[in-house]
Amino acid sequence: MYYRIVVKLIFTITVVLSLSIAHANEEQNISLSKPPTSIMQWYKPNNKRQVWLHTMFRLRREMQAIAEYSAYQDKRRLVTWSERFVKDYQSIGKMVPEWADELEVEWGARLLSAAKSGDFKGVGAAQRKIGKSCGGCHKEYRAVTAALYRGASFKDVMIEDDETMEESSFKKSMGGLSSSMNRIKIAMVDSRFEVAESAYELMSKRLKDLSGSCSACHKTDKQRNYLLGEQSMAKVKKLGALIKAKEVKQAQQTLGGVAVEICATCHSIHRTLADLREFIDK
Repeated sequence: MYYRIVVKLIFTITVVLSLSIAHANEEQNISLSKPPTSIMQWYKPNNKRQVWLHTMFRLRREMQAIAEYSAYQDKRRLVTWSERFVKDYQSIGKMVPEWADELEVEWGARLLSAAKSGDFKGVGAAQRKIGKSCGGCHKEYRAVTAALYRGASFKDVMIEDDETMEESSFKKSMGGLSSSMNRIKIAMVDSRFEVAESAYELMSKRLKDLSGSCSACHKTDKQRNYLLGEQSMAKVKKLGALIKAKEVKQAQQTLGGVAVEICATCHSIHRTLADLREFIDK
């Protein structure tokens, strides 16, 4: 009797664990859907304007206006915004033909008809139906599309050495910058101040070379100086002075500040989307 209970208990635990592992593995498999390549023409740099984004912004604004004027029962303004919405909504199928069949065109017509007849409940029903369709598309494609066409890609960015004029890949330069910063930390911990000074000079040079590459995307001084402007470089110079003075504790604190304010901030802006874009492009 006892033996059968133990066997049943072991069997039950095994089944539960197997299901848990299977569920965990299922959660680990993430599927990403790439949008049709025809959408590329509506984003910079393939287009002078961010046409796709502006269309999406207008649709969201129009949906809000429709909801508000329907609630106010303001028929005149409701019709005006409904007409704008239907026009922009139908333009999606023209810009990306592969998605034309996914549009709720009939519900768009119903929405406009309801607006013109003053059927405010009918407007709400049509709007909810269309909104559900929009939400489904966004859930499947929005994050990937943003990564592909709004996130920066660094695979073709080259860093030019200010002295030798030689170029190296962005990835290689980032690795060198990280290495020199770590070398400063290691050398300061071990009181190898000459090594720390040498690593600092290399780090400063690499930061200067890096700042030159920012102009590939950032066209204004304000954008370019956000991370590597005078204020940030002043902290880098302070680090050099502290290393030379052998102020270990203060140098380490300042190095940490440089790492957070320059490196971590840049990574938080660019790296996640860049890594996702590189993964998707494989």
